[in-house]
Amino acid sequence: MNSSNAISPAAPSAAASSGTLGRHLARRLVQIGATDVFSVPGDFNLSLLDHLIDEPGLNLIGCCNELNAGYAADGYARAKGVGACAVTFTVGGLSVLNAIAGAYSENLPVICIVGGPNSNDYGTNRILHHTIGLPDFTQELRCFQTVTCFQAVVNNLDDAHELIDTAISTALKESKPVYISISCNLPAIPHPTFSREPVPFFLAPKVSNQLGLEAAVEATAEFLNKAVKPVIIGGPKLRFSKAQKAFVELADACGYPIAVMPSGKGLVPESHPHFIGTYWGAVSTTFCGEIVESADAYIFLGPIFNDYSSVGYSLLIKKEKAVIVQPNRVTIGNGPSFGWVFMTDFLTALAKRLKRNATAMENYRRIYVPPGIALRRDNDEPLRVNILFKHIQEMLSGSSAVISETGDSWFNCQKLRLPENCGYEFQMQYGSIGWSVGATLGYAQAASDKRVIACIGDGSFQVTAQDISTMIRCGQKSIIFLINNGGYTIEVEIHDGPYNVIKNWDYTGLVDAIHNGEGKCWTAKVKTEDELVEAIATATGTHKESLCFIEVFVHKDDTSKELLEWGSRVSAANSRPPNPQ
Repeated sequence: MNSSNAISPAAPSAAASSGTLGRHLARRLVQIGATDVFSVPGDFNLSLLDHLIDEPGLNLIGCCNELNAGYAADGYARAKGVGACAVTFTVGGLSVLNAIAGAYSENLPVICIVGGPNSNDYGTNRILHHTIGLPDFTQELRCFQTVTCFQAVVNNLDDAHELIDTAISTALKESKPVYISISCNLPAIPHPTFSREPVPFFLAPKVSNQLGLEAAVEATAEFLNKAVKPVIIGGPKLRFSKAQKAFVELADACGYPIAVMPSGKGLVPESHPHFIGTYWGAVSTTFCGEIVESADAYIFLGPIFNDYSSVGYSLLIKKEKAVIVQPNRVTIGNGPSFGWVFMTDFLTALAKRLKRNATAMENYRRIYVPPGIALRRDNDEPLRVNILFKHIQEMLSGSSAVISETGDSWFNCQKLRLPENCGYEFQMQYGSIGWSVGATLGYAQAASDKRVIACIGDGSFQVTAQDISTMIRCGQKSIIFLINNGGYTIEVEIHDGPYNVIKNWDYTGLVDAIHNGEGKCWTAKVKTEDELVEAIATATGTHKESLCFIEVFVHKDDTSKELLEWGSRVSAANSRPPNPQ
């Protein structure tokens, strides 16, 4: 969605009774592109859900629980630019809260709609159900204040129009979630402010301070043009800045090698001739980390440096060599910083000022050795993780997308080389295990032109497994690789203990029970490479129109070498002793 354009109106609703709050909200969601709303019904939101169902352009998707509805809205927003979920008061709101916090951390505009108490109950001493038993209805609101960029409590029709529109437009402008609570007795009541079709939003484009932009470009060009072997590294805030196209313009113009931070994977074209891999400190793509850390200048575009992305604060990056470009600010080394300079404007202008310099790219080509192939296997040898991901790599195309769950899949999926237009999503900043089940539901619903390939560990799957049911109800055709290694492997490598071992499930049996003969779903258990090859052939052939669930058995200690290194460094960071008082 281009923020500088008006959001076009959808066709008039056939169900158009006189203007009501419920219809206005439904029309707004359709206008902005959130045409699927992930919901869990509860008595406070039932009237509102009626209005969402009555909207012809809107599809209400019932989820098994609120957490997954929130994760689905997160995944949907990644594919379509905005997502929405609808739950009931407090018991639903506090259940979805964790997913909304994750969307906030990843800069995703999610409209979280909650059915609230009857408007007559506000300002009274009444105690309501679904609360903690106090005559105070603000507990849910207070919880949402720290994980949303705007909160609208709609308990009066006179300002409902303004509050709803302000909330939705703020979500789109800030690229963060918003909270809208709507009293349960208001959705069906006509009001003059809703008497006409909602006028499409016009979100004014953000324009850089021209003098600041020119100064930032001048200073950056001088800094980089005198460097011998500069490099570019893309980060996760490229999405929020809508700067992917400008990134490519810059890369094409300057000739520098381009790397991506782990949380930015999927935002940088890996088919670009100057792409050298993931920069992740000690667990970088082979040869990429050496080129980045030996550079005499680097320009980071939209980075987030946290303990996970910095591998326990162990990056060998020097501030005085770095240009840090955030969505609205440019900082050069230890020197000047320029505010209200927007990334897209900056990159487009900088591309015209940089001298072409391929020195670091030539250095990379000199030291590069193609990756080795996995060791030869014996017949009926138990499947190894590196063999699994070799075959997943071969499945990828521009019509596929990868969803990577928190865990060893982070590291294995990071090594996949993405073809042009292949989607890729994971939740690195928040790192909530179980996120991928709901996110796969939402992403697949939004990106119906792609087949989603989800890589999910057994421990994570146990947190949110129920909404496989919703995927089947929606007729989705994702391929889920359930990696059964008997526990929380990523946590084992940070700090092991008996709490990291989980009860083993019959995962395909569970999915078969959920399927229950309704809809299209196919499952398989895989223990060897031959069985894997056969399962992939079936999933991409006979059952290409079905949801395919492939349970892959691997040894509990079969992990990527990157996780072993990363885990030990993060463990060291977590176990630092207190500073002396």
